[in-house]
Amino acid sequence: VDSATSEGLRETTHGVLAGLTPREAKVLRMRFGIDMNTDHTLEEVGKQFDVTRERIRQIEAKALRKLRHPTRSEQLRSFLLED
Repeated sequence: VDSATSEGLRETTHGVLAGLTPREAKVLRMRFGIDMNTDHTLEEVGKQFDVTRERIRQIEAKALRKLRHPTRSEQLRSFLLED
């Protein structure tokens, strides 16, 4: 992946995450290691927010459902279709 595509993906990802609540965005960033050195477990994220790992799983699932909505997923889909 060239640097221009990588930067475009990074900017698009930030834009898509900005459409979520701050809590949802932070949970996804931590779980998938976006802008971080590593990803985190449900347990680790739960400790950060002082909630159970099950609650983090619920927040993550809701955020991913929002991102799957066609109005949001279309922004990222172009990166999946590139050769």
